[in-house]
Amino acid sequence: MSYLIASPTNRLIGTVNAPGDKSISHRSLILGAMAEGVTKISGLLEGADILSTAKAMKAFGADVRQLGDGHWEVGGLGEKGFQEPNDFIDFGNAGTGVRLTMGVAGSYPINSFFTGDNSLRSRPMARILDPLAQMGVKYQMRENGLLPCVVIGTNEVKPIEYFSTKGSAQVKSAILLCGLRADGVTSVIEKKPSRDHTENMLRAFGVDVTIEDHPQGLCASVKGKAVLQGTEVMVPGDPSSAAFLVVTALITEGSDVTIENVMINPLRAGIFECLKEMGANLEIYNERLIAGERIADIRAIYSELKGITVPKERAPSMIDEYPILSVAAAFADGQTIMDGIGELRVKESDRIKLMADGLTACGVDVEEGPEKLVVNGKGAGNKPNGGVSITTHGDHRIAMSFLVFGTAAKEAVQVDEAEMIKTSFPNFTELMTELGASIVNHE
Repeated sequence: MSYLIASPTNRLIGTVNAPGDKSISHRSLILGAMAEGVTKISGLLEGADILSTAKAMKAFGADVRQLGDGHWEVGGLGEKGFQEPNDFIDFGNAGTGVRLTMGVAGSYPINSFFTGDNSLRSRPMARILDPLAQMGVKYQMRENGLLPCVVIGTNEVKPIEYFSTKGSAQVKSAILLCGLRADGVTSVIEKKPSRDHTENMLRAFGVDVTIEDHPQGLCASVKGKAVLQGTEVMVPGDPSSAAFLVVTALITEGSDVTIENVMINPLRAGIFECLKEMGANLEIYNERLIAGERIADIRAIYSELKGITVPKERAPSMIDEYPILSVAAAFADGQTIMDGIGELRVKESDRIKLMADGLTACGVDVEEGPEKLVVNGKGAGNKPNGGVSITTHGDHRIAMSFLVFGTAAKEAVQVDEAEMIKTSFPNFTELMTELGASIVNHE
């Protein structure tokens, strides 16, 4: 098994492109498989998670082909619909892929067996399947609500109005995608609005999507018996991936880095708001609109950061970015309070615990609560020690966060696994090295 060591770096300089957005990549394959005609995709993230979704769409009968680097074509199933797979569908580590696909598969009269790797089999699935059951979908799974499971679909989906307390785009998306084949309107009401990529992309595929204020929050609705039309999708750069490059530049003295073509959807850009509030020299410019998503270039220059209190309501817009934000907080002056982030405990790992344990081992003063992480930074003149080996439990974001930490700490930081980074950021090491970071892969 390979491992990576990140050593203190003088500075990062240069201009790069972030890898394709993971959320958009999953959805482009799934909606393309549902649609009539052909969907042409450029800039697809070719990480392990996305490749698992591509393989799953083939198993359901779609014609999925890779034409070149990042260029894919999906021949949709249209009126024919998803076909019953011949075997278990193994989604590896792809939580978004499996949860959205459950919603689609449940709307066809087929039986689908889902599983994944050790990490995915430890993540809760009842939050998806329970609302689908209200729509007429049946399922069987382990008593603790975990994979593997079988989804028993129906040709008579019932439209529902569902109030989601999770602020989860995966829950919302699974319900809306299932509702596309219902006889009536399916609505999801969220007290805390989650990412709206599914709604945006459904419109690009010709579906009528309504977004309205509701006394209990924000309501997203789709009309059933919808027919998706194949289209062209250009996948923008992933803001979650860009955040690792941005934070590395901000905490490494002398750095000046530009990341081009980054999606800045307001429901995904919370990390950049936080960094600006911390005093980051961060310029977001050249904004434009592509396929319903806002895109921009981001320039990050080394900055002396200060601690902040992150508003709880910002969590849905940056839930995957709290690990890298806590690294920025470790190099900031003062206390950074991150509250209302209990969702991090049921990601690929318990990210609150792993970040708290890792930062403490690196010499950072940290306080951990059930839904809280508090990092007490000592400022730019008092770099944390580093000099440890981090146990990542197979979590790609934990691994990348501590590699960023190692580039700016007093001593090198080692992460115990490297391969899993390819699930979301296949060329992470190459891009970081291209910018000037010292990250070495050891077999």
